[in-house]
Amino acid sequence: MTAVWYAARAGGLVAYLLLSCSVVLGLLLSARARLEWPRFAVEDVHRYLAILTGAFLTVHIGSLALDQVVPFGLSNLLVPFTASYRPFATGLGVVAAELFAAVAVTNALRRRIPHELWRKAHYATLAVWLAASVHGVLAGTDRHEPWMLTLYVGAAASVAVAGLSRFRPQAAWPSLVAAVPATAMIVAALAALPQSSAH
Repeated sequence: MTAVWYAARAGGLVAYLLLSCSVVLGLLLSARARLEWPRFAVEDVHRYLAILTGAFLTVHIGSLALDQVVPFGLSNLLVPFTASYRPFATGLGVVAAELFAAVAVTNALRRRIPHELWRKAHYATLAVWLAASVHGVLAGTDRHEPWMLTLYVGAAASVAVAGLSRFRPQAAWPSLVAAVPATAMIVAALAALPQSSAH
């Protein structure tokens, strides 16, 4: 493996973890959960996490464009499901990146578009996170490593619990706790799926 490939993997993983943290904070803010920090401070952290996600996503995509071990053409990076390397998994990554860019545009135009439109577009971040999660688990070369699976399970369980607190505020603690093993089983099942092309 080349240094560029390592940069692509590291950039993608850091972007995913930052995105997961941003989604968790966004869900908690939306649920008006009681937070230790003032709300404006948490909103700033949420915003900066999204910006950092974009920065590391750029590293991820840029490194893939430069990589010579598994070459990705411009069309592979822009058109979903056209890459020869794990086409479904990489296609989901392209979808996630393009949805992320669309959400970023609506954030930049937040003061110029109706609030209701911005709010609905902002919920697309959940689709970004879901596509990125499946992309990472299926496309990663180290997807069977315990430490990697632990990161994905931790991120998925955190988002699941925050999502329950947002969309099912009446959910009891047993339901929240049950989200952890449920997400672990989903991640393990995804990681066990065979891939058509391996790096």
